[in-house]
Formats: sequence, structure tokens, C-alpha cells
Amino acid sequence: MSDTVKRYFDAFNAGDTAGMLDCLSDDVAHHVNEGKIRSGKEAFSKFCDHMTRCYRENLTDMVIFTNEDGTRAAAEYTVNGTYLATDEGLPEAKGQTYKLPAGSFFTLEDGKITRVVTHYNLADWAQQVS
Repeated sequence: MSDTVKRYFDAFNAGDTAGMLDCLSDDVAHHVNEGKIRSGKEAFSKFCDHMTRCYRENLTDMVIFTNEDGTRAAAEYTVNGTYLATDEGLPEAKGQTYKLPAGSFFTLEDGKITRVVTHYNLADWAQQVS
């Protein structure tokens, strides 16, 4: 199942939302850092559209961990980003760059991701772009 998670992150780094969606179950639960849980591929796609408008990010230093039966996975990585457009409630975007340690947690079933949880330090990000 770590292949599914790797394909998900490869698609992310390629800016390929359709490729990311292909890795997800139709009823995926997306736990956004500092946000609400979004359910389903349509909500995930809208989130990706918003993120693409406001941020350009590339993930490096990726390490993926999986449990023995392949139903759970985690990844640790570095987010290398540029703040492109002001996101509501956050500092003004002026093309600032940032670098953050982050992690994601996954539940997998039948080769698809059914849950994505992402965590990073929002205060660290805000300090870097302010």
C-alpha cells in the first residue's frame, strides 16, 4: 500500500490533482491542518484548487512508513513553498517562500486512501511569511 501513498505524493509534486484523486476512495475523509474534515473526492478537489491558487509547494526529504498489513501509513517530509495569493485570514501574500517540516497519516483499503490527515506548524509558517 505504500505504493499508493508514493503515487499520491508524486502526483502532488507534479501538480497533478487528477493523479491524487485517483489514489483516493470516493468517500475519502480529508483532515486538513487547522481546519474541518472534508468528505469525498469533490471536496478534496475543491481544496486542491484553492491550494494551487494560493501556494506552490514541493515536498522533499520524504520518508513513508507503513504497518504490516498495509492499512495504515504515515509520511514525514519537508514542504518547500511559495505563497502566491493571500489566503483568507492569513498574512498578505507577496511571493514569500517558506520551508516547513510536516507529516501526513493515511488509512488505506483496497488500494485506495480512505483517510488523509496532514499536520504542520501554522505559527511557524505564519512567522516565515510575515
